[in-house]
Amino acid sequence: MATRPLAASTLLPPLRFCSPLKTPPPSPPPPPHLRRLQTLTRALASSSSAMASPPAKKVLVPIASGTEPMEAVITVDVLRRAGADVSVASVDPGSAQVGGAWGVKLAADALLDDLADAEFDLISLPGGMPGSSNLRDCKLLENMVKKHAGKGKLYAAICAAPAVALGSWGLLNGLKATCYPSFMDKLPSEVNAVESRVQIDGNCVTSRGPGTAMEYSVVLVEQLYGKEKADEVAGPMVMRPQHGVEFSLKELNSTSWNVGETPQILVPIANGTEEMEATMIIDILRRAKANVVVASLEETLEIVASRKVKMVADVLLDDALKQQYDLILLPGGLGGAQAYAKSDKLIGLIKKQAEANKLYGAICASPAIALEPHGLLKGKKATSFPGMWNKLSDQSECKNRVVVDGNLITSQGPGTSMEFSLAIVEKLFGRERAVELAKTMVFM
Repeated sequence: MATRPLAASTLLPPLRFCSPLKTPPPSPPPPPHLRRLQTLTRALASSSSAMASPPAKKVLVPIASGTEPMEAVITVDVLRRAGADVSVASVDPGSAQVGGAWGVKLAADALLDDLADAEFDLISLPGGMPGSSNLRDCKLLENMVKKHAGKGKLYAAICAAPAVALGSWGLLNGLKATCYPSFMDKLPSEVNAVESRVQIDGNCVTSRGPGTAMEYSVVLVEQLYGKEKADEVAGPMVMRPQHGVEFSLKELNSTSWNVGETPQILVPIANGTEEMEATMIIDILRRAKANVVVASLEETLEIVASRKVKMVADVLLDDALKQQYDLILLPGGLGGAQAYAKSDKLIGLIKKQAEANKLYGAICASPAIALEPHGLLKGKKATSFPGMWNKLSDQSECKNRVVVDGNLITSQGPGTSMEFSLAIVEKLFGRERAVELAKTMVFM
């Protein structure tokens, strides 16, 4: 039914018994500088609303018993630097803590079962044996990756995983792919096998081994976010200008590091330690047959590293202090370096090491933050993370990627970690073993 307007006679008469309300005088206009600030604030608010950041890309990195820790950790670290939301998931039934290759222990963020229905922009499989076989044999993971790839989404694998997992699942058929050199003949005949350090074909990315893991990870960033973001992430990591070439070190005041066939090495870790650096040092020195003790400065064995990777130490620092070491090595990461610098027990141990002319070293932030303030670089040439060169009292050799001065070794950052570790192998065991190890990891 149509509504009719009210007749004029039905309207209420005005309330004439009330005094008319007085309109308050207008407020004076704000001064010019305040008007400009208000205008700028409104513009910024409008701009922020219009240019809200897109949601982070979601990435799954499954890990299993025997996973190659360098490949898992480097991938997670680099992708988180790019802003990706990375889930590290254990495929081991009921166990978030995973024993990787070379005795490196990691703790996953979740069990794979908990993520069965989750959607991802990228699934990346680390290698290692039997880690790759354990990934292959996980039916849930196989179904997740097949469903993911069927939607045209990005998937990737490195080292043995392209052949052992993706290849056996039929997800490389008709594609160009690479893998760890000794697994090339295990790629199915339907795959176009190539010896690239990193190979992209459509939505699939494959790579060769630990020595190509950083390149691989930066390529994944580029695939997810574009080249500008990949370059932005790669720059601060101090990556090698040329991949695959021989590594070198700058040595001064050369002295023998011959401490026997099984050197005792201490690697402290703490909340905020740079996980790539710690993992490469531990992994590579254990490959060289050194006895590496990983000690937590926290109250628990598990620490949360700088990019939120959960690492698990062998012992607490107090227990580690009960024995002697041929070499003490500090990974970097700003939070980790600060924790080392504040630990009277650790610094006291390193001072005794230096006074006895025994071996010690540090990488990234640690030379500048932990060693320099405690006089542990006095009279020594050293390098550190480039952004911290100004904290070194002697900067004459800081542009070198790895510097050895007598019983001290220092290096610049995540992208020099493998060179740093191989230089230690060279000093302890000789150039031949270091080069052999570099080739085994497809570093050169």
